[in-house]
Amino acid sequence: MKIFDTHTHLNDEAFVGKTQQFIDNAKELDVVEMAIIGSNEAFNLEAIRLAQNYQPLHAVVGWHPEFAKEYNEEQLVNQIKLPEVVGIGEIGLDYHWEEDPDPKIQQKVLIQQLDVAKQYNMPVSIHCRDAFEDMYQILKDHDMSKSGIILHSFNGDVDWLNKFLDLGLWISYSGVVSFKNAPEVHESAKNTPLDRLLVETDAPYLTPEPYRGHTNQPAYTRYVVDAIAKYKDIAPSEVASATFKNAHKVYNL
Repeated sequence: MKIFDTHTHLNDEAFVGKTQQFIDNAKELDVVEMAIIGSNEAFNLEAIRLAQNYQPLHAVVGWHPEFAKEYNEEQLVNQIKLPEVVGIGEIGLDYHWEEDPDPKIQQKVLIQQLDVAKQYNMPVSIHCRDAFEDMYQILKDHDMSKSGIILHSFNGDVDWLNKFLDLGLWISYSGVVSFKNAPEVHESAKNTPLDRLLVETDAPYLTPEPYRGHTNQPAYTRYVVDAIAKYKDIAPSEVASATFKNAHKVYNL
């Protein structure tokens, strides 16, 4: 069984100096490939550095809505031309925190990065928190079907799932899908077609059961696979195989 963690942050301070250890930990649980996701200038550069130095890692670079005011389009365009960079992300909308940039600024920067992705035919990893309605409208207005869109750490209900599936999105589940108090996410995972499904950790955040409360790591993608397999009533190997194939397809690997 081979598992692809499509959204993880080995470029985070929690993993500094221990990259090989966490890659080895992941292999023990059949997690053999990972996309390292950027969010600002420093994390983008570290994602690229890691992907250049460790073969099972790929870099995804972009400006998270929290850092929308720092967006540097020239830098983004230069970085996505590197062979180690396989996508743009994580980009999106986050209306949860009052101190985050104004929604209008977030929307402007999201659209600018979507335009770059479309121009260079790059897939995007979307961060969406408390902003489904605006995100849906923006993605509906910007046909990204040829580039590919990953809705990372999806936590919506089946109605929202179907809306985003209709736009051609890939739906990625994190450790949230294993939480006992997330029945809507369980139902969405059950109803996500295998050919549109992805798995991730978002490590060091959103640690799945049975390690909830501890620091997350890419190895724990295995428990995301196990949870989805339970809800779909199929073998974990079937989820792993489908999501591994999907990850390679969306990231053009």
